[in-house]
Amino acid sequence: MFFHQHPYEPFILPDSTKLIVGTLPPPRFSTGQLLDKDVDFCYGSYYNSLWLYIDKIHDLNLRYDNSQEAIDERKQFLIRHKIGVCDIVESCERDKINASDLGMRNIQLRDVIDYLKTFEKVDTLLFTGGNSKNGPEYFFRKHLKDYGLKLELVSKDTPKIHQFQLNSRDIKTVSLTSASGSANISIGSNSEYKRLKSENPGYTTFDFRLRQYKQFL
Repeated sequence: MFFHQHPYEPFILPDSTKLIVGTLPPPRFSTGQLLDKDVDFCYGSYYNSLWLYIDKIHDLNLRYDNSQEAIDERKQFLIRHKIGVCDIVESCERDKINASDLGMRNIQLRDVIDYLKTFEKVDTLLFTGGNSKNGPEYFFRKHLKDYGLKLELVSKDTPKIHQFQLNSRDIKTVSLTSASGSANISIGSNSEYKRLKSENPGYTTFDFRLRQYKQFL
């Protein structure tokens, strides 16, 4: 059994207006066995494309290595754009040492609502995945129940948008398509992706995500 502890504290500043909410980085980020192109920071796995999308959207020319400079570049972007990161899983246990969300058990969640109460300017949560089991939206729905709250659907189009009220404050949630490679299968069956692909055979799953992420990041 592998005890998987999240290696990073939430990165939130007093003026943050958006929070990126995922689950856990791959176990190697907790054990310190990074790959050469990994960045020792939130969503730093080279096989998670979140920073590749952000890099492309904002033309940042980011570094992809284990350097402090690569970390600082990402922090500076988040600070400049008033974006925080608050993954919802604090820890879990795994029978296999891998990054599968479905492989998590004995899961301990972070109190995201408590963070929202502290950082009152946050009005948008960006989930890096939808409501599939053990995804960030799935866990957040469970978390809301502890507070007697629930999500109300705003838009069922991809990415789905919901909202909820916290102390008379409206907070929007956006369920972005996961930036991990495992989401490519579900993208391939998405009707909007199929339509765009038929119009342009060169259209890729990267392009599909980029189109989404550009609206919110």
